[in-house]
Amino acid sequence: MSLEGTVERREGSPAGNGNGPVAKQPAPPARPTYGDRRLRLNPNTEHKPERYDDVQSEYDSVIFSSLERHLPPSMLDVSRDAKVEFMKEILSRYLPEGERNRVQRHKEYRKKLMSAYQPLHKELYSLHPSAFFVPSFLKAINDNTEESFRNFLCEPSPGIYTFPMFQPSFCELLLDEVENFEKWVSTVKFKIMRPNTMNKYGAVLDDFGLEAMLNKLIEEFVSPLAKVFFPDVGGSTLDSHHGFVVEYGKDKDVELGFHVDDAEVTLNVCLGIDFFGGDLFFRGIRCDKHVNTETQPEEILDYSHVPGQAVLHRGRHRHGARPTTSGHRINMLLWCRSSLFREMKKYQKDFSSWCGECQREKKERQSQSVAATKLAFFKAGGGSNT
Repeated sequence: MSLEGTVERREGSPAGNGNGPVAKQPAPPARPTYGDRRLRLNPNTEHKPERYDDVQSEYDSVIFSSLERHLPPSMLDVSRDAKVEFMKEILSRYLPEGERNRVQRHKEYRKKLMSAYQPLHKELYSLHPSAFFVPSFLKAINDNTEESFRNFLCEPSPGIYTFPMFQPSFCELLLDEVENFEKWVSTVKFKIMRPNTMNKYGAVLDDFGLEAMLNKLIEEFVSPLAKVFFPDVGGSTLDSHHGFVVEYGKDKDVELGFHVDDAEVTLNVCLGIDFFGGDLFFRGIRCDKHVNTETQPEEILDYSHVPGQAVLHRGRHRHGARPTTSGHRINMLLWCRSSLFREMKKYQKDFSSWCGECQREKKERQSQSVAATKLAFFKAGGGSNT
């Protein structure tokens, strides 16, 4: 059945009552296509999205609910199945088929893992704000104004924000849970996936049941900050994440090379324990075109980790971690992503508003244009260049 509900016939199939020649039937109406329609840049705040919890897909249901507010007006009144088809097509533009197959295999792996692992601290799996967060962070989020945010956080370099976030008791519980998970994995000889291609140690928190808690953490406590400080990279439309812990120290990873994250916004929280070294170093924000360009002096920042302290920055902010010289350092990271921003990047003009090198090139081109205009004016006798 097509989207319009008309019945489709196979080419050459009979029609009529069989008592005589049959007139040639008109072709069925063309199937509407929406692949060339763009998402709305600003969400339709008056539209209430449908629920997609029961949809079998390689994509999280939260992504569909988020994207629905950005659908073109012509799509808002079609069936839910049509919306899902359209949104899948949008998503597939930056997630190739091979990658979608990998995601589906990962979902099956995660289901198997969660059915076997027994949590040690079940209170971690539901978000309890007063037990998780320090009072200053909780008050700022509850006030929910830019002024309240700026009053409790620091901005040591443009676009990098640091602030106290987690209580020591929460850090201890999460560290205990991760240790229990790793012991269980070792005991049952279950081969787990590591957080990314750069870290050989650590665990993906979503894989053993913390996905729902992290979703709520992002929706209620990270997104309010991202909306204010990172609207240019999808901070107001975060709809998926990759949550994990990384471990550094003796017999673990020692350092992390210079890189950018697969995220629009990154939250990095030090959980502890006792360590020396491991400083983060930041070297400016770059788009894909300029990711390997030189660092400007004003873009250099070194940051020392403090247990319970969070660092919030754009995923495209180039950074790395220096060697942890002694002890054991564990950090929790949330790579927060926006499907809408990734779609909109396809229609970007010459310069991005958030890449430091793009902005330098833009200013240089504007300066050259002004100089050329002045020169042409003087040559035409319009004035003196002295």
